Amino acid sequence: MLHSKQRAYLRGLAVNEETILMVGKGGIEANLTKQAADALLKRELIKGKVLETAPVSAREAAETLARETGSEVVQVIGSKFALYKRNEKEPKIALPRVKNP
Repeated sequence: MLHSKQRAYLRGLAVNEETILMVGKGGIEANLTKQAADALLKRELIKGKVLETAPVSAREAAETLARETGSEVVQVIGSKFALYKRNEKEPKIALPRVKNP
């Protein structure tokens, strides 16, 4: 689970990321979930967009993809969303440390 400092750090990184996932009129299908899972494994942080023709909102798409890929929703703004999943074997993003409460 991400803490607020880590989420804020990832939001900052997501600004410069390209939008690589597009959720269209087909909604969230198996190939889109696989594409998201593969991209998360390679990049750890990905951005997606929900087109106007999609049957789901950006929040619904982000939460569904996060659940199906084992990732976490970093943010949802308008029609765009960002997901994060740490690559245990080859981490690419070093998250800030959080003090234990």
